[in-house]
Amino acid sequence: MDIIADAPTGLAMALDPLVTRVLAPNPSPFTYTGTQTYLVGTSELAVIDPGPDDPRHLAALVAAIGGRRVTAILCTHTHRDHSPAAAPLRAATGAPIIGCAPLTLEDAGPRADAAFDTGYAPDRVLADGDRVSGPDWTLVAVATPGHTSNHLCFALPESGALFCGDHVMGWSTTVVAPPDGDMAAYMASLDKLMAREDDRIYFPAHGEPIEKPHRFVRGLIGHRKQREGQILRLLKADVGAVPAMVERMYAGLDPRLNGAAGRSVLAHLIDLRDRGLVIEEDGVWKTTA
Repeated sequence: MDIIADAPTGLAMALDPLVTRVLAPNPSPFTYTGTQTYLVGTSELAVIDPGPDDPRHLAALVAAIGGRRVTAILCTHTHRDHSPAAAPLRAATGAPIIGCAPLTLEDAGPRADAAFDTGYAPDRVLADGDRVSGPDWTLVAVATPGHTSNHLCFALPESGALFCGDHVMGWSTTVVAPPDGDMAAYMASLDKLMAREDDRIYFPAHGEPIEKPHRFVRGLIGHRKQREGQILRLLKADVGAVPAMVERMYAGLDPRLNGAAGRSVLAHLIDLRDRGLVIEEDGVWKTTA
């Protein structure tokens, strides 16, 4: 992967004749240097992943827009670092909120209040293949459930680019957290990206642009299969509790990320269970063979 250096927080950086990036001031172990909002177009703009509800980021976006007309505010999914700024940006620009479907508390599970923007209210929900366009750009919705059930990527054919949200990140693997996150769906969505032949670069919401995307995605698929193999070997060695698996699989991990790692392990276990390879009894997982 070729590296393009991160933009300083709040400053607009042109990555392509049609793409400008603005980095939000929300760095963390989960967001890396922060959420990256993208402006697409020249005279008339779309905004992808407006980011957290932070007045500093909203001011930076308004400055980067610079009085140009915004015709669409698009969200890849509704985690709190991606979509909450959509409503204040709509108020500032008059542009509609378009993109992923909202999630209810029932859909998202018990951790929804902490992780999800449950106040997200789009003016238009996009389905796979739906298009939004401006004078010099076209954005095509690509449904990629897995990280969340409502996750969308957006293809920009004019640049051979894909805005991949959190489905593919430029700095880390993606957390897949049940009940809304689904490992089988995530893997199918990676396969879907592999079948797309015209994408030459990915613009993720976190981390660097990915300039050899198919090779990168192939590596993610291999990584997940490796994790699955580790889990099956641990189960055969009678290590059947998720915390014990995390301790052995993620040695040296930042302790703040143990919960996220555990949820991804659980997502693998649920997938293996659904395929008839493992069972769970009183919180302990075992192989069926």
